[in-house]
Amino acid sequence: MSVEEASKLLGQLEQPKRGQLYCKVSEKGAVSVYGLQRMPVTLYVEQWERLLNFADDLRAFLKENDAKLKRKE
Repeated sequence: MSVEEASKLLGQLEQPKRGQLYCKVSEKGAVSVYGLQRMPVTLYVEQWERLLNFADDLRAFLKENDAKLKRKE
């Protein structure tokens, strides 16, 4: 196996599959979630905690407004 082939295989292993969500720590120490949209969603820890605590309310809102909401295919 050549160095080029090995490098290519390593690159494939390190890249998440398309559409798969993954996290990284940003340069400023925030958490960035990749894979939802073209640009990452980046929030600080306290913001993620608030959002996660709001998850049940958000699910209820989505259910109540299901007929009005559009889905991205």
